[in-house]
Amino acid sequence: MTRRDTYWSTKLAEISSRRPTAGKKYEEWNKNVLSPWNRQTGSKEDDRENTSGIPVKPVYRAEDVPADYGDRDLGMPGEYPFTRGVYPNMYRGRLWTMRMFSGFGTPEDTNRRLKYLISHGESGLSIAFDMPTLYGYDCDNKRAEGEVGKCGVNVTSLRDMEVIFDGIDLSSVSTSMTINAPAIILLAMYLAVARKQGVPFSKVSGTVQADILKEYIAQKEWMYPPEAHLRMIRDMMVYCTRNVPKWNYISISGYHIREAGSSAVQELAFTLADGFHYVQMGKEAGLNVDDFAPRLSFFFNSSINFFEEVAKLRAARRIWATVMKEKFGAKSEKAMLLRFHTQTSGYSLTWQQPLNNVIRTTIEAMAAVMGGTQSLHTNSYDEAWALPSEKAVKIALRTQQVIAEETGIPDVIDPLGGSYYLEWLTNEVEERAYRYFDQIEKLGGILEAVKKGYIQKEIAQTSYRRQTRIEEGKEIMVGVNKYVEEGETPIRILRVSRKAQKTQLDRLTALKGFRNESDVRKSLEKLEASMHNPSENLMPHILQAVESYCTLEEISNVGRKVFGGWKEPVIV
Repeated sequence: MTRRDTYWSTKLAEISSRRPTAGKKYEEWNKNVLSPWNRQTGSKEDDRENTSGIPVKPVYRAEDVPADYGDRDLGMPGEYPFTRGVYPNMYRGRLWTMRMFSGFGTPEDTNRRLKYLISHGESGLSIAFDMPTLYGYDCDNKRAEGEVGKCGVNVTSLRDMEVIFDGIDLSSVSTSMTINAPAIILLAMYLAVARKQGVPFSKVSGTVQADILKEYIAQKEWMYPPEAHLRMIRDMMVYCTRNVPKWNYISISGYHIREAGSSAVQELAFTLADGFHYVQMGKEAGLNVDDFAPRLSFFFNSSINFFEEVAKLRAARRIWATVMKEKFGAKSEKAMLLRFHTQTSGYSLTWQQPLNNVIRTTIEAMAAVMGGTQSLHTNSYDEAWALPSEKAVKIALRTQQVIAEETGIPDVIDPLGGSYYLEWLTNEVEERAYRYFDQIEKLGGILEAVKKGYIQKEIAQTSYRRQTRIEEGKEIMVGVNKYVEEGETPIRILRVSRKAQKTQLDRLTALKGFRNESDVRKSLEKLEASMHNPSENLMPHILQAVESYCTLEEISNVGRKVFGGWKEPVIV
């Protein structure tokens, strides 16, 4: 994407030109019915807006939707532009994957939790990693002190990955790994485990998050400058397209952008902007868009403003399909499908009155389902306190199962489709996203926008405004600034034992005692040489290093030596 690219401004003008104006009937009703009623009853005539700052009227009518709104904007489920769903029968044919987040402590701890979830009906695995792993450090690094196993499972070498999946057939499960900076290394470890199990790469399925742009935007966990990480994503895309056809090599993540304080519109716009950049990378690497785009997946947040979340997810599908077809020349409908995982909002959870979080999560999960998600993680009520306990995880999983089995929501595809309000809001969210795309283009593309701090500043300002509204009581959080209770009883939470660090240190010591140091040295030397050659794919060399039992930090340090580090711009 360059400054000469006029697609975004042209598309924005097209969408804006179709915006309907308030109809005469509404104005008459507002003047002659609503306003007199408010005066008579003493009701406050207030201006309301949702979390994205979009003004919301009291009621919506057909005139709020463009006169030609129909097949072009909606279509049918499973048909372009996929506003109503990516598959023709959606949940009537197959329920969404219930993929609960897991991973804590030692690999043994996580292995037990994964088997526990599988035994209770989970249909997909999702693994979180601790801070040392996320930053590419071994458990014996001084920066890892006190953090081993605390916010996810610790992985220092292939040996740890072998333990995590001991007794779990990788040909029969789909695994999502939430890892970004060292994603290419963790993927290599996963593939190495599959190879040891005798599972061909053609049968390995799942995803690794890998979305490094959102790290610079929101989560702040990187190892190298952006260009180096983007090269690694390119290499994963090329390698997996050719060798691991069921693996989604990047999950483009809006979740963390939202958790950093963005609005729903910002989450949508910045996430899709990241995705468009990855598509451009794939094309520049010589890949056919119809071959690699179907392996791109997305990860969205579902927060508490119900209709806004449903509209966001519907708009996301339409924007992605439209841009893939019109801008990137996709011919295959599979390349136009925006498939996504959703997680309920962590930002909305409160440590005060934590059982209220069960209600929040239920509402957010329903929004994700009505928005057409392909898989879903429901947060546990105790996550504002600590990593979730088994009891809390089970309730979170049961929340999905009740929605799936008892509510009747999955019986109808896009059950809110046709609502005047929802269709208007979907259009409004879509238009505001295109405004961001246009502005990002003017800054030179998403990478330049990140380097200049534009995206980060937009999120920071939104987060500040919302926090101010909460503190001033203009936005209500039950149990926090209204309906507050004094002297709340503490809840029981999961506590990760300090023994986790000792266990991992002992395993690392044993590893270095049995591995072949000559193989370690040779594989790291080959990796370093390949890093100096920008056209060489790093994936085979990292896989060789992993299978030689090089540690995570040893492999990461080769990149630190070759590429150096990076500091983000100061936001003013």
